[in-house]
Amino acid sequence: MAVQSSDAPPTHDVSAAAPTGEHGDAYAAGTEAEHASGGGLPQFEFQWWAGQIFWLLIIFAVLYVLLSKVFLPRLRRVKDERAGTIATAIEAARQVQAEAAGQAEVAKAEVEQARATSRATAAAAKARVTDTANARAAEEEAVVNARIAEAEAAIGKTRDAAMTNVSSIASDTTRAIVEKLTGKAATAAETDAAVKGAA
Repeated sequence: MAVQSSDAPPTHDVSAAAPTGEHGDAYAAGTEAEHASGGGLPQFEFQWWAGQIFWLLIIFAVLYVLLSKVFLPRLRRVKDERAGTIATAIEAARQVQAEAAGQAEVAKAEVEQARATSRATAAAAKARVTDTANARAAEEEAVVNARIAEAEAAIGKTRDAAMTNVSSIASDTTRAIVEKLTGKAATAAETDAAVKGAA
């Protein structure tokens, strides 16, 4: 019995573990190819490319069918719905803007009409107040003129009464002076004639 060194790596008996028959030959060829290639990634080995390309085409076809029949139509439908929603919102905004502009024009016309009406009302009120003031002033002037006429008539009566009294006083004074100077009493007719002549 041979004794192996402790530094040497353990070895495996490949012939004992390998299967026999046709499968054994394929397995032996694979292990020989693996030992010949020195290990590495099997997907980079040329012998596996046919299967990889086959499955790549199948996966590509499945993904193409899924994208073209399922995912892309959904995305297109969502995009179309979004575009329709945006277009509807824009159209509604334009309609609202147009309605707001129309309402603004109507409000502006109503404001102008209200201003014109207020100006006309103010002018009519001013004219009415002016007419009322003029009528009141005319009435007050007529009352004042009537009072002035009454006062002038009263003054005339008072003046006439005063003048009558003055004539009597003048006649009496003249009679007294004549009697004082001449010693003779003058008659009332003579004194009245003398006073009227002096006036």
